[in-house]
Amino acid sequence: MKRTTSVIRRAVLAAAAVALAAGCTAQAADPAGGGASPSSTAPKATTSAAPSATASPTDGPTATPTDGPTVTPTVSPTTDDKPPSPSATAGTGAPTPDALMKDGDESEQVRELQARLRQLGHFDRAPTGFYGTMTAASVTAFQKKQGLPRTGSVDATTWERLLSASRKPTADELKPSTTNKLDTPDARCMTGRVLCISKESRTLAWMIDGRVVSSMDVRFGSENTPTREGTFSVGWKARKWTSTIYHTPMPYAMFFSGGQAVHYSADFAARGYNGASHGCVNVRDRAKLSALFDQVKVGDKVVVHW
Repeated sequence: MKRTTSVIRRAVLAAAAVALAAGCTAQAADPAGGGASPSSTAPKATTSAAPSATASPTDGPTATPTDGPTVTPTVSPTTDDKPPSPSATAGTGAPTPDALMKDGDESEQVRELQARLRQLGHFDRAPTGFYGTMTAASVTAFQKKQGLPRTGSVDATTWERLLSASRKPTADELKPSTTNKLDTPDARCMTGRVLCISKESRTLAWMIDGRVVSSMDVRFGSENTPTREGTFSVGWKARKWTSTIYHTPMPYAMFFSGGQAVHYSADFAARGYNGASHGCVNVRDRAKLSALFDQVKVGDKVVVHW
């Protein structure tokens, strides 16, 4: 009997040794077996330590991107999950009207725009057809007067208002030979038939009884050969003339003070104000001067003034 008991005891001890070698597997299969022996506590220590080392993303303070103040650095970089910024919602009003004409444009419509603005006193020079900063400023001034948004560019509403406020420009208004703005006529020009020539504005105005009939740009002599100032009269005329001193052509010459005359200058037409005359009053618009030559009579007054 003792031998049998001894055999059973050795079998039990052998089974316990196998269970210890297998870890917590045997303990997990017997949840009711809770003893204080090392065979029952070791597996528990192993299973309880594992979750703290490999915690689920939903268990800690950074588990959910929307939980707590630490979520911001972990939010996706896309803007779809964020509320729209003020700058994104600021322009939700009516869209800006398309511009018919704007800074940098160049066309015959721009020329018409400038001519119409000039009629209303918003553009103080000859139309060029190029939409630059001066044209933009003129458009802004017109828009302000009309109570329109001051964009400086021409949209459909601005253009319609301008068409209503002005008239169709003439050919001379669209492409005038006088690019300089006429100044206030000298008092001596207000009566009779006068070639009123201003050194200040560099213009010639053909005036009859105080009314400007035509006008054109002019150029004067240099400091060494200045154009004389004062009141004169046309002494004689020559449709074709060549200077006997400088041997240069002087078409449509109207002499008013010795050898000084109003005449067409090809150099003025080509170089503008980069050059100067030898004392004469140069005109660069040949066609306009030709028409003036036919109107002016010997004896008509000539006033050269500042």
